[in-house]
Amino acid sequence: MRFRNFLMVALLAFAGFGAQLSAQKIASVDMEKILTSITEYQEAQDQLDQLAAKWQQEINQEYDAIKGLYNKYQAEQVLMTDEQRQAEEQAIFDRETKVRNMQADRFGPEGSLFQRRQELIQPIQDAIYEAIETYANQNNYDFIFDRAGSAGIIFSSEQYDKTDEILRTLKN
Repeated sequence: MRFRNFLMVALLAFAGFGAQLSAQKIASVDMEKILTSITEYQEAQDQLDQLAAKWQQEINQEYDAIKGLYNKYQAEQVLMTDEQRQAEEQAIFDRETKVRNMQADRFGPEGSLFQRRQELIQPIQDAIYEAIETYANQNNYDFIFDRAGSAGIIFSSEQYDKTDEILRTLKN
């Protein structure tokens, strides 16, 4: 949060300095307010929340079953042969591994929930960003910030993008 505040102050100071050379138009939007006012976004978010809750419940049930197997094993291990103990331990370990893999497949960074989120929410976000860019271009805004989140700059006029110049400097 401190870095964001510092970035904002530095950018505003830069904008103030640049105002002497040419006036820059800066605006902000509240992306959270925009997203929550779109019915399709709310429906997609509800669908994702329900899916996540369903999957989490399934995973919790599996962990409960594993706990039951472990408790049963603890109670009966004194009556088991070494081979039986090893087989039970391996079965419990395998089931734990299976559940951890299921959890990663569903909730991991490239998991099913993330992919579903991309399918449902990305088109809505793309439409919003396109609307912001169109608005910025039509009204000659140089920068548009998201004041609700951590996204920072949502739109920046290409004339202020110095990425290629920095890359050329690094290559020399």
